[in-house]
Amino acid sequence: MTASKLDQLREMTVVVADTGDIEAVRRLKPVDCTTNPTLILKAVETPAYAHLVDEAIDWGKREGGASEAAVHAVCDRLAVAFGAELTKIVPGRVSTEVDADLSFDTQATIDKARAIIAAYKARGIDKDRILIKIASTWEGIQAAKVLQAEGIDCNLTLLFALPQAVACADAKAFLISPFVGRILDWHVKAGGGPYTTETDPGVVSVKSIYAYYKTHGIATVVMGASFRNTGEIEALAGCDRLTIGPGLLDELAAATGDLPRRLAPDAPGEAPAKMTLDEKAFRFAMNEDAMASDKLSEGIRGFVKDLRGLRKLVAARLA
Repeated sequence: MTASKLDQLREMTVVVADTGDIEAVRRLKPVDCTTNPTLILKAVETPAYAHLVDEAIDWGKREGGASEAAVHAVCDRLAVAFGAELTKIVPGRVSTEVDADLSFDTQATIDKARAIIAAYKARGIDKDRILIKIASTWEGIQAAKVLQAEGIDCNLTLLFALPQAVACADAKAFLISPFVGRILDWHVKAGGGPYTTETDPGVVSVKSIYAYYKTHGIATVVMGASFRNTGEIEALAGCDRLTIGPGLLDELAAATGDLPRRLAPDAPGEAPAKMTLDEKAFRFAMNEDAMASDKLSEGIRGFVKDLRGLRKLVAARLA
């Protein structure tokens, strides 16, 4: 019997679940798991996780009621509570996101990351099981540089362009999450296409970043993210890691047929020339790339919106 495409993918790529749904993780058995404010908000509104929410709310009431600081502390506790549950299921890492409204504040990002790691440690979970997820702004990347030097591994997310990947590599980030589907969305909306799997601009972007890292000896892990269909995933088979939502994982598990390897470290394809970026060069390069600028800003706005939604829900419960 032919192995499913998901099983074939697992032979060449570390498969990561992009979800806060603990039951889906249990069923799909990924190596790692990533969450974000949108996924946590969805999970919090699901009756199955009421016990985690109740515990955090009760703790918040004991700690100081419904002040803004208490609301923020309960939201942090919830994110860590979900992450702690996920560490019991996956053998690898769980990514926990720093508040998106800190995306342009280097010091606040560092402080929040240290607090998250301390909260996991208080639950008996070592920092080696956790990735701190930070938006790939200049300020976020500089925060990651400090955290990495302290031995706190980071996942740089909302990454849409090579200059972001280069800056992350310079910061010695443990892992980057270059987005695929959102890049495609932007180009389709701008009137581009029709695209094949091979010409999909999101796939092309990740392939370029992968080739740059492997050719120039960069150790940072490339984890493709934000997929719209299984074709995009298959086109990146062999990438270091891929983080995939439960729906697409189920599709891959049900699919048979040969899944050829498309990316390999010893044959990464043609790589862009080595780049050196200071802050001015980074900001200029991002400004030149309308898609990357738009999607980074939009992504932060989206995560902040859901973070505010979570805080509103928590504030109502605390009151």
